[in-house]
Amino acid sequence: MTNMAVPVFDLYSPQIDANPFPFYAELRDRYPCYWSDRNGTWILSRYEDVARAAQDWGTYSSIEGNMIDELPGRAGATLGTTDPPRHDRLRALVQSAFGRKSLEYLGEPTRALAAAALEPMVAQEEFDFVSDFSSRITVGVLFRMLGLPERDHLMIRRKVILSVSTDKSARGRTAVHTAAFKELGDFISEEVAARRTELRDDLISALVEAEIDGDKLSEREVVLTTATFIMAGVESLSSFMSLFALNLCDYPGERHKLLAGPGLMASAIEESLRFNTSAQRFKRVLTRDVELHGERMRAGDKVALAYGSANRDERKFPDPDVYDIERNPRAHLGFGAGPHFCLGTNMARLVTSEAMRTFLEHVPHYERAQPQLEWMSSSNFRSPVALPFRVLR
Repeated sequence: MTNMAVPVFDLYSPQIDANPFPFYAELRDRYPCYWSDRNGTWILSRYEDVARAAQDWGTYSSIEGNMIDELPGRAGATLGTTDPPRHDRLRALVQSAFGRKSLEYLGEPTRALAAAALEPMVAQEEFDFVSDFSSRITVGVLFRMLGLPERDHLMIRRKVILSVSTDKSARGRTAVHTAAFKELGDFISEEVAARRTELRDDLISALVEAEIDGDKLSEREVVLTTATFIMAGVESLSSFMSLFALNLCDYPGERHKLLAGPGLMASAIEESLRFNTSAQRFKRVLTRDVELHGERMRAGDKVALAYGSANRDERKFPDPDVYDIERNPRAHLGFGAGPHFCLGTNMARLVTSEAMRTFLEHVPHYERAQPQLEWMSSSNFRSPVALPFRVLR
């Protein structure tokens, strides 16, 4: 493809971090199979293409990693960076550990964490939803699941945010980012070693013990699977909860609907996942040549599956730019699709539901405290660095 008259879609653009949706719309309409010279990557933006590619692991492979800027050591050892049959083995072992205890036990701790976070917030005129609420809830719940010490909350969150961020000027990750990921791995390795000495009633112990027909997770697999859970919980879940709160802020009519009908919470969560997912793009590498929309993608090329764009495709969702909590969208890609469909979907739904119910009971009416937001620099994810809200009395 020659991009002489084509708008630039740059994965390191602050404008795309802040609002990718107008760019996505143009790609879907005019360049659904778009070659980005700046990123050396094809970008698929229509729902049908993205969903099909997510299912077709034999063509769109994850073995070189699923992050646009992959972290060292991850590829080939996590659920998101393997293909079947290796992926199926990993998923079965991880699922056996993850499913040992009903997730319902997280409901009461989530409500308690939310209530504790809200106590100082409700007395203030303004607060930061990210630092004062969403990150405190998600990190607290995650640490309870994994059996990690509370004193390490802030340190772990800093390491995770650095690990999933990129540097715009460097157009990728720097030594600071990779060092943070290594330090996160070192911390987890110490925790895994402690479980091998004395098992506990937590998810890390369950991963250490997980066994199917004599097959167990290797040390590297336990450490990197735990790191993936931490990164997903600290960044993705916190970001989704923050974006949900932002949607309800920017569309007060929908918030009033939810306040009047709490039974709409499940549908509102699904619509928020469709409308404004934090997981915007994930990488695949082609195993063979593919012709699509008049373009020829070659074996070995990188392809970005733009889930955030697919969820706004009018070919799949009528009036996709309308936020409607009664829509109850089916088959959205907020949790991915295919073999890499997110393992933590039920946990994410439960924690978000309980936390947001508690939040809205105490802060039913709020607005932005400033019009412009700062967005995390990331080629994969989209989330506000801070989310200042003002309480409306």
